[in-house]
Amino acid sequence: MKKFTHFIHGKPFADPKASIFVSNCPHSRRAVAEIALGDAETVDRSIRSNLEAFAEWRDVEPLRRGRILIDIGRKIRESADMLGKLDAEQAGKVPKQGPIEVEAAAQYFEFYGGLTTLDMGAVINNGSGYHAFTMRVPYGAIGVVTPWNVPLNQSARGIAPALAAGNVVTCKPSEYTSGTAVELAKIAVECGLPPGVLNVVLGTGAECGKALVSHPDISKVTFTGSVRTGQEIGHIAADRIIPLTLELGGKSANIIFEDADIDLAIKGSLAAFTSNAGQICSAGSRLLVARPIYDEVVKKIVVAARKLKIGSSDDADVGAITTEDQFRRIQGFFAIAEKDGARLECGGADMGEKDWGDGAYIPVTIYSGVTPTMRIAREEIFGPVLGIIPFDTEEDAIEIANDSDYGLAAGLWTENLRKAHRVAASIDAGYITVNHYDPCVLLPFGGFKKSGYGREKGIEALHHYCQIKSINIKL
Repeated sequence: MKKFTHFIHGKPFADPKASIFVSNCPHSRRAVAEIALGDAETVDRSIRSNLEAFAEWRDVEPLRRGRILIDIGRKIRESADMLGKLDAEQAGKVPKQGPIEVEAAAQYFEFYGGLTTLDMGAVINNGSGYHAFTMRVPYGAIGVVTPWNVPLNQSARGIAPALAAGNVVTCKPSEYTSGTAVELAKIAVECGLPPGVLNVVLGTGAECGKALVSHPDISKVTFTGSVRTGQEIGHIAADRIIPLTLELGGKSANIIFEDADIDLAIKGSLAAFTSNAGQICSAGSRLLVARPIYDEVVKKIVVAARKLKIGSSDDADVGAITTEDQFRRIQGFFAIAEKDGARLECGGADMGEKDWGDGAYIPVTIYSGVTPTMRIAREEIFGPVLGIIPFDTEEDAIEIANDSDYGLAAGLWTENLRKAHRVAASIDAGYITVNHYDPCVLLPFGGFKKSGYGREKGIEALHHYCQIKSINIKL
């Protein structure tokens, strides 16, 4: 049994009175880790440490600050095997996914480490006799609250730009997948990050997370997770009048037009809803297909889906569902889809003969004959489940894509460049890909509507971790 405790002011902090959460490996459903459960007192200790470190960190020469972040990225790569295995064990990922997520985490620190000397203000022409300018300054103590689906990647995504801008951070990871956040904080200190600049407190959202968002010395919060929890955090932040970055749910449309390269579209669309066993907010779980090629696409994607290997072996393609609650929730959608009249093409509740062992595995499931009003077309399932919807015209595709409470991401498959520009401009989503369905560290990422507000990634995220100060000097 691995044991993880809080990491505060450059070293582990263990509260002998703290309760313990036992984390199970989704691949085996066996206990693999003991996670310390913090409370408001733990959070307060962490933030007091943050504020003590902020006085030094905000004034560190930007080039030096950048070198430390770049070194963290290097050390993450050197620790790839350990970090990848830890996320695989706690989150149920397949082995081949670990290196991809570790690489992305390293890139966040490298990218933002190179931006610490970015133009952080502007000179304004206020006429003769004045020198007017703006400065971007750090907020201070930032709360970064991360979910269980992509633990290391989500932690790095929020922490790296916050530190690059001169803030200090208390990170609260999910109690189910706390390991890599703690290891990341250790790596940061090894690379020269001053004690207290990055702390990690462990615990539940209801107690530890709420205490973090409510703390009077937290100046901004970034949260990734469910709409319901985002709403609760939003109420607290509104009362405290602090800014938020919220990346919430998604029900992303992935559109295959008649002129698309169908084989390329099938390969990309399959990965779009099965990567991380479908446990990604931006998963392309609504596949919209032009009616003339609908039957061909359904046939080909079902054939490809049946070839995917489920399990924990080195060659597995689809891993386990991270939490038991989520596992049961996904299973509940099979009965919902049947009741609504969707046609099951593969997967579903009848798993048949399988050699997956006792893990929390859901078969890759595809429904055809789906209509935009069905619950599987409207609600975020967060598993390897796809609904395929036919459309007739470009306008029809756009209307269906936008008929959603969410607006996080979308994908388009077409060989017509003008169509790609038209449709991308018309879809209400924050991140849109054409002829691929891949994330990118360099581009801002965030949602419209109930998918949240604010942006992570890219230079835009760095600006979200600063506030503007205007200075107007009469000469």
